[in-house]
Amino acid sequence: MYHHILVPVAFDDGHDPNEAIAVARRLVAENGRVSLLHVMAHVPSYVMNYVPEGFQSEARASIEASLEAMGADLPHARGIVKEGAVGKTIVGWAKDEGVDCIVIASHRPGVQDIVLGSTAAQVVRHATCAIHVTR
Repeated sequence: MYHHILVPVAFDDGHDPNEAIAVARRLVAENGRVSLLHVMAHVPSYVMNYVPEGFQSEARASIEASLEAMGADLPHARGIVKEGAVGKTIVGWAKDEGVDCIVIASHRPGVQDIVLGSTAAQVVRHATCAIHVTR
C-alpha cells in the first residue's frame, strides 16, 4: 500500500482518468492520501493578447472544481493545478511532494509516440517512485 499517490488528470478528448482513480483507490494505504494533478500548458505571451481577461483564472477554478469532484470519494484527496511542461511538471511535483506512487492513464502507443514520446512514457522514464500505468 502507498501513502501518497499521485493521479495526473488530462481533460483532453480520449483521456479517461476513471481507471487510474480506481487503481489509486485500491492501492492507497488506510491513512494515505491521493492527489489529482492537472498541468495547464503555459500560454505564450503572443497568444495572451487574444485570450479574454480572466480566462486563465476561470479555467483554473473550473479545473480545480472538477478535480475535487473526481476525488470526492478518495481518502484525503485534493486537486492541484500547476502550469508548465506536462511530463516534467508531473515528475517534479511528485518528487517535491514525497509521492511514493504515480498512477497514470495512457493510450495505446502509436508511431507518433516513438518520435515524440507520450506523457506517460516521460513519467515512466524520469519518475523516482513506483509507477502504475493504466490503459
